[in-house]
Amino acid sequence: MSEDYIRRGGCLCGAVRFSVNGAPLRVGLCHCQDCRRSSGSAFNFFGVWARSDYQGTGDLRAFNGRSFCPDCGSRIASLRDDEAEIMLGALDLAPSDIIPGYELWIDRREPWLMDLQWAEQFQHDQETETPDSA
Repeated sequence: MSEDYIRRGGCLCGAVRFSVNGAPLRVGLCHCQDCRRSSGSAFNFFGVWARSDYQGTGDLRAFNGRSFCPDCGSRIASLRDDEAEIMLGALDLAPSDIIPGYELWIDRREPWLMDLQWAEQFQHDQETETPDSA
């Protein structure tokens, strides 16, 4: 994929729009309680880009670092100084060619969900441990 490939996305009501340039630095699924509650799903599917590769328009509000549209409540991103973690369900085009490379908090994964056999598996956070061997 070209480094200048641009993906676009936005919230449910269209008040917030964003784009990310190039391939993500990393892509994962998280099954932690915070991600489950903030997404309203059994897991969160996210991609991380350099903050400089993210551009956004519209008003965003944040709770505990998680940005959302104040009009429709759609979760969009977690924006930090150096990285932009994008909720991949907010991308316009689906399905995409983005494939998770790791799973976090696998001990909280629903028993009816299969593990991603090609992906690194972490009991908790990726930053605090080494992957489980399959």
